[in-house]
Amino acid sequence: MQKYLLGVLICATAFGQTPAARPEFEVASIKPSAPMGTTKVLAGMHVDGSHVSWASLSLNDYLGSAYRVRSYQISGPDFMASERFDITAKLPAGGVVKDFRAMLQALLEDRFQLKMHRESKDFPVYGLVVGKGGLKMQESPTEPGADTNGGDGRAGTNVAAVSRPGGVTVNYGSGAYFTFADNKFEGKKLPASAMADVLARFTDRPVVDMTNLKGKYDFVLEFSPEDFRAMAIRAAIAAGVSLPPQVVQMAESASQDSLFNAIEKLGLKLELRKAPIEMLVIDHCEKAPTEN
Repeated sequence: MQKYLLGVLICATAFGQTPAARPEFEVASIKPSAPMGTTKVLAGMHVDGSHVSWASLSLNDYLGSAYRVRSYQISGPDFMASERFDITAKLPAGGVVKDFRAMLQALLEDRFQLKMHRESKDFPVYGLVVGKGGLKMQESPTEPGADTNGGDGRAGTNVAAVSRPGGVTVNYGSGAYFTFADNKFEGKKLPASAMADVLARFTDRPVVDMTNLKGKYDFVLEFSPEDFRAMAIRAAIAAGVSLPPQVVQMAESASQDSLFNAIEKLGLKLELRKAPIEMLVIDHCEKAPTEN
């Protein structure tokens, strides 16, 4: 992509032409999110005609969506993971939803005065691999008329998360989702790459898909109430939620063996590895956006 953009700029200079303007929303509003209570909270991106909206997402979430990076690939101030915002925007005349990432980039960079750069860094990770005994999951059945392009586990037009007491459900669209509730972790129509991303929410380091699996899978992992609670605390910490020291200590003192053992029942394994990961390093970011 960088080589392609460079080629466009060179051609434009050679012929005395001005490069095409970066896509931007016609209008956009950014406001602090209401505090999350015990009722259901719908978070994620939603599209209604030319209107696009996001709810209850942190700056790290928005950056992940705009630049196609995972949370562990973003290095910046702590408030970027904890402060949450709602965004409503309108596509320009002739604008298309597929350009929303470029529009979101322009909006975030403008309103939060973002300055950033990219760098590659070797990270200790867990590699998600197929176990020696072979895969024990079955591929999800293909439903007649189903959209086979959905459910990639990345932020997009159909991603929505519903938070409720005791758990959360993230819907990727096209029948793909994962639910973490009632002492179990359930996934449907998830590719291995999405599984790795989800598992990283509950581990102490990034999880990288090294399975080479091409299908989508259904699975259920069950845990004891104690192990489930510890996993929920780890996920909250990873999401930037501020917790009392005694609660954090509960997660730190609990073993991760239950998750590792559950994964092995699916014919998969988490192995200690090192892998180069591209980082999005935030050099400057205002804590509050400029006026809408």
